[in-house]
Amino acid sequence: MFTTTYFEYRLATAFDKKQAKLLAEVVVEAYSELVKTSDFNELKSIVKELTVAQKELAAAQQRTEQRVGELTTAQQRTEQRVEELTTAQQRTEQRVGELTTAQQRTEQRMEELAVAQKELTTAQQHTETKLQQLINEHQKTRKQVGGLATTVGYRLEDLAYKGLPSLLERDFGLIVQGKLKRTYLTDNQGKELEVNITGQGLIDGKTVTIIGESKSQLSKNHIDSFIRKRLQRFEGVVQQVFPVLVTYMASSSDVQEYAKTQGIAVYYSYDF
Repeated sequence: MFTTTYFEYRLATAFDKKQAKLLAEVVVEAYSELVKTSDFNELKSIVKELTVAQKELAAAQQRTEQRVGELTTAQQRTEQRVEELTTAQQRTEQRVGELTTAQQRTEQRMEELAVAQKELTTAQQHTETKLQQLINEHQKTRKQVGGLATTVGYRLEDLAYKGLPSLLERDFGLIVQGKLKRTYLTDNQGKELEVNITGQGLIDGKTVTIIGESKSQLSKNHIDSFIRKRLQRFEGVVQQVFPVLVTYMASSSDVQEYAKTQGIAVYYSYDF
């Protein structure tokens, strides 16, 4: 005859300890009351069905727990994603706020630049007006200086007209024929040029044409310009040229020597 321990051991494979013990007791008690073998077999069948049902229930419980676990994990992932989206939204809102602030600063800066540009334009206009005034004053000054230089030049030439004849005769044996003067001569290009000092003279019986200019301060550049703009322009159209330059002062100590190498006579105001 089967004992409670036997059934408890067998039932423990499908039920927990308390359930197995209780079922074992029920089975033994029922078995004790049973007389027929058919009834015992029926009881065994019932116990077997209960065992199978319990296993299916346990399996379903496991699947349910597994599904609950999966749902819990999915819920956690969803909550995590929502949290990430919330954080991203907060960052986006923060960035939008920063961009809005930056835009406001940019607009303010543009307004400041517009004001500065306007002020600069006004200042530029004032500067241009002032510059034009300075240019006008400079032109007036140049005109005055030019007039003064002309006056000084005329004064120097006037002295030369009187003083050169005796100096040229003393230094070069050149005898001036008539008077020296200021006039216009036609050059080798057919154009009239103003000549500050000109006249005819004789050297050893040969006729020469005196061509001269005055410079308040004579330099080498003036000598080169005189050669280019006067002496060369009269080559071939006047009798032999005798060049003369008169000045108050030379720009350097070697100017007179340079003029001598170019065949040009130089006289100073104090020579007259």
